[in-house]
Amino acid sequence: MELLTHSHPAALPPLNVRWRSFELRPAGSPPLPPDYLAKIEAGRSRLAAVARESYGLTLNPGPFGIRSRPALVAEKFALSAGCGERFHGRLMHAYWAQALDISERAVLGGVADACGLDQAALLAALEDPLFDQQVQEDLDAARRYGLNSVPALVFAERYLVSGAQPVDVLRNVVEQIVRSV
Repeated sequence: MELLTHSHPAALPPLNVRWRSFELRPAGSPPLPPDYLAKIEAGRSRLAAVARESYGLTLNPGPFGIRSRPALVAEKFALSAGCGERFHGRLMHAYWAQALDISERAVLGGVADACGLDQAALLAALEDPLFDQQVQEDLDAARRYGLNSVPALVFAERYLVSGAQPVDVLRNVVEQIVRSV
């Protein structure tokens, strides 16, 4: 995700968020060692507890280790059709609340349908090199930024902030950027 500006008191410009494609484990990645995989699985339950206790959110995440590329390509299609934000929100809900495998064509088609997108067109777009190229461009940009984990935010297309950060940290970054302009 690239955070371009942030809404705070009147002195700061309005928020403009642009989601970018990123694959933690692209196709061809070596398998995770079992002990590391166990550590990730243990962290998922801790994440669910923090989300529930701190934010009142109930997480029911989808399967771990799926290929996200089809969902990333589908989102590029949705963006081109003017439904990018809505598609993104429903896609995240499908994975994080409904425990759906967002690499499956049927799930992506269902998300498209829920957004009012033509399901057949979205499924055809999964094979369209144009949308795959758009995903690849985001991945190349992530590499140039030095991004290798999520969450990560890039402010003003120049400043990388990695990891889950408190709102005050993000606000301070924006304020520093605004002061430097």
